[in-house]
Amino acid sequence: MDYKKRIIENAIESGLQAAGAVFLRGTKACGKTETAKRFAKSDTNLQTARDRTLAQIDPASALTGETPRLIDEWQEVPSVWNDVKIEVDARKSKGQFILTGSATLPDDIHLHSGAGRYVITDMSTMTWAELGYSNASVRLSELFAGVKIRPTQNQVDVQTIAERIAIGGWPGNLGLNEKQALLINESYYRLLTSDDISRIAKVERNTTKTRKLVQSLARNVSTTVGIKTLSADADADVVGTKTVTLSRQTTYDYLADLTKLMAICEQPAWKTHIRSSATLRESPKRHLADPSLAVAALGLNSKALFDDLRYLGFLFESQVYHDLVVYARQLGGEVYHYRDSYGNEIDEVVELANGDTVFVEVKLGDIEAEINEAAEKLKGIADSLSLQKTVKSLNIVTGTGYSYSRPDGVNVISLSTLGD
Repeated sequence: MDYKKRIIENAIESGLQAAGAVFLRGTKACGKTETAKRFAKSDTNLQTARDRTLAQIDPASALTGETPRLIDEWQEVPSVWNDVKIEVDARKSKGQFILTGSATLPDDIHLHSGAGRYVITDMSTMTWAELGYSNASVRLSELFAGVKIRPTQNQVDVQTIAERIAIGGWPGNLGLNEKQALLINESYYRLLTSDDISRIAKVERNTTKTRKLVQSLARNVSTTVGIKTLSADADADVVGTKTVTLSRQTTYDYLADLTKLMAICEQPAWKTHIRSSATLRESPKRHLADPSLAVAALGLNSKALFDDLRYLGFLFESQVYHDLVVYARQLGGEVYHYRDSYGNEIDEVVELANGDTVFVEVKLGDIEAEINEAAEKLKGIADSLSLQKTVKSLNIVTGTGYSYSRPDGVNVISLSTLGD
């Protein structure tokens, strides 16, 4: 398939103009290398035995070449990080290197922070806008500007949503049918829970325990599931004649490994001042790197998702979070969730660096009664907060239906029309 433009390209270009090196990190197979090659004029891949050996015995070989020079999977030779920092200082020029990696910085070796030399940019799998599923006629930036949405439509049905989530946003799945994509995704899941996690942990991890943990995360996607629940959920499973035991400490350790691999992510709780006496809940929501990974972990397909609309709703919420993170970061923002002790919740709170926010509730369908209920909830929570002036819009993102602004000012937005 032809290369599809990625939203993160703007951030890479800006990073190269601002610093000597850009570190493009993201979960394996999200498209880092192909995107980085759009900017690089030379490259080396440290996953290949030849290039890795050369970098170990002759570090200058990894750095020598026309700039920007791409050093792909740099963590295979961790000393490259400091070598690049030293070289950037010596050259005193911007846009010298692009480093890519499918893991966060290792914590067991001494690495310079990279401050002032590196711009670190996180990359995810493809959003609906990047995949062409969304026409991006409604932009997140417009929601912060308070622009009234003109009625627009890009119709999609629930069955199609289930198929899109099952296939996922992996660039390698472009052009594949669902059956083919499910095979690829299952292979990814199996490698992640065996070779990859042991490699990042630098000790042999129990594959069965890892898979039970990821399956538990998949069952509880888009929720504030805690360590106790994850451990108990895995303990309840029996493999062959043996009960799988997953202690809390083991759960913490394995979650840390999966986080380093950027295979899971946490959606933090939004912290703000409220006039009510409600206590804010600070537990994060948990997501997998792509909703399709949950489908693969549980051995499901689009038909199974269509037959369980409640679970499909959780996966769709995870998809909305996934896409909003990409769109928000182009604006310098992040995505949170809100929950208090009175049971008030907001699925997605997008906040910019200046404190401006937009609230988003997620609904798989566009049933009128559910839309009305969600709108009233958003207005009620917004009225209870002490920062009304910073809340720029109230929004309901749906899977089906069309996009428009209601008379009460709440926006209803189909994900198939949302972009950055």
